[in-house]
Amino acid sequence: MASWFNAMAKSIGPKLVIVLGLSGAAWGAMHVLDRPAAPEAEPIAAQAASPAAEAAVPTPSAQPIERRSDQPMEIDPRALTVKRVLAIDGPFRHGDYVWDEKGAPATGPVIITIDLKAETLSVFRDGYEIGAAVILYGATDKPSPLGAFPITQKDADHVSNLYDAPMPYAQRLTSDGVFIHGSDVEYGRGTHGCIGVPTPFAKKLFGVTRIGDIAVITNGKMLNVGKAKVGA
Repeated sequence: MASWFNAMAKSIGPKLVIVLGLSGAAWGAMHVLDRPAAPEAEPIAAQAASPAAEAAVPTPSAQPIERRSDQPMEIDPRALTVKRVLAIDGPFRHGDYVWDEKGAPATGPVIITIDLKAETLSVFRDGYEIGAAVILYGATDKPSPLGAFPITQKDADHVSNLYDAPMPYAQRLTSDGVFIHGSDVEYGRGTHGCIGVPTPFAKKLFGVTRIGDIAVITNGKMLNVGKAKVGA
C-alpha cells in the first residue's frame, strides 16, 4: 500500500487529494496546505463507535436520529468504498476548493469525509469524489467532534441562536449545535465546533446532500483507496 501511495504522489505531483494523504498535511512558508505521500494507515471504517451506536448503511429517505457530539453512529464499511478521487493541481490555501462532477454518477449515496488534521473536507457520490475544500474547525475550547453523524437539518439561511451569526447553507450534524456551513475560510480562524467551508462550496454541497446523508469526521484516519482511480 505504501508503494502505491508513493507512486501515485509522484504521478500526480503535490496535490491535495482528500483520501491520498489523510495522515497529515504540510505547511509551506505561505501557510499552504499540501498532501505528501502517506504510509500505511488504519482505514476510517475501522474507527470505533460508542457501544450503543447501531450499525447502519446511510438511508437518506428516513429521518435520522439526532445525536450529540459524543454519540457518533457506526456505519457499514461498504458505504466508504472509494472508486475515484479528484486530481487537484497544486496545493490548497485557505479559501480554496474544487468541484467537479464530470464522470461521476448522477445519483447514488453521498458521503462527506472531514479530516481535522489535514484541514480538508471531501464529498463522494456513489464512491466518486466530486468536491474538496479547505476547512475551519473547532478551537481547543470547543473542539469539533469525531465520528460519523447524519445530516438532520438543512437551512440555507440559518442564523446561530447562540452567537447571532449567519451560517449560510447550514447542515446540522449534532443536536448540540455542530453544523457544516459557509464561512470566510482564512488562516488562523476557527469555529465553535462547526465545520466551516467556503460559502460557494457550501452552496454546492448543500445542493447534492439530503437529510440522512452521513459526514465522517476523523483526525488523521485514511480511507482505503487501493482500487480508486485518480481523475476522470
